[in-house]
Amino acid sequence: MPVGTQGTVKALTPVHLHEIGAQIILGNTYHLNLRPGSELIRDLGGLHRFMGWDGPILTDSGGFQVFSLAKLRDIRDDGVAFQSHLDGAKLFLGPREVMAIQANLGSDIAMVLDECPPWPCARDLCAEAVGRSYRWAGECRRIAGDNGFLGAGHHLFAIVQGSTYDDLRREAAEALAALDFSGYAVGGVSVGEPEPEMLKQVAATTPYLPADKPRYTMGLGTPPQILKMIALGIDLFDCVLPSRVARNGLVFTPHGPINLRNEQFRTDPRPIVEGLDNYTCRNFSRAYLRHLTIAGEMLSGTLLTIHNLHFYLDLMAQARAQIEAGNYGTWHRAWIERYEAK
Repeated sequence: MPVGTQGTVKALTPVHLHEIGAQIILGNTYHLNLRPGSELIRDLGGLHRFMGWDGPILTDSGGFQVFSLAKLRDIRDDGVAFQSHLDGAKLFLGPREVMAIQANLGSDIAMVLDECPPWPCARDLCAEAVGRSYRWAGECRRIAGDNGFLGAGHHLFAIVQGSTYDDLRREAAEALAALDFSGYAVGGVSVGEPEPEMLKQVAATTPYLPADKPRYTMGLGTPPQILKMIALGIDLFDCVLPSRVARNGLVFTPHGPINLRNEQFRTDPRPIVEGLDNYTCRNFSRAYLRHLTIAGEMLSGTLLTIHNLHFYLDLMAQARAQIEAGNYGTWHRAWIERYEAK
């Protein structure tokens, strides 16, 4: 899912997103509620109309900001008291507030409020976060039922926490599965832990989630990480990585990422990836794209973001085809080996 934190996928229009095959994008509850405000977005027809995107939108709950803005928040049993990173204004997010904001936005998929433990995390503190997240998830589900959000066809996903403690992850997954959400996220990964530990946490969670519901890891990752997590049973991903690095001249290829700022591409007439069917690769050389990047031209960010997001989406299409063909295990290991060879 391309990430549109502020109601826009940076450097791209909705037309670009449709052309590269994006089926769903992500918005950020915390940031959109601060600016321009969820009530304003509601009054102007909801987030879809506000940003001109007619596909599905998933919105996170603001729970990650509980983790990332640790110096500006106070976690309580009824929610989280924030201090705005913009102007210091006080803000409170509990289950009721989170569901009201996402209803105002018109989210197709809303996320429950959760507490994301840091890494490393003491077991007793992690257990408290897991218990608090479970209570908040149940409250979010009740509110979404009572206010008509679920009845109107919207969906609500739960988030499994547990840090590096396998038993806590299993306990959280089984308890949330019993509440029968539309889908489930494996939360609390990619928060500073090494990759083997991250994969271990995913592997410790997915066996206890319903096989007929989508599974989602939040906020990651590199192409090899995503392929490894698909092998562990994950279906959905989001990450700012492909768009963020594009704005600095880094682009993805099947043989690993390349930095177009490097001198070796100054006269390179080839596209970023030969045969990849996106606007950037069909029309522009590495030499031209390097020129735009070095010159600081805005078009560079647009063209490289088009390529990087399409590269990710095309990789997901390949993965799905290999799963359907029964060849995913062999294919994804060979793909990762080639990608990491350099």
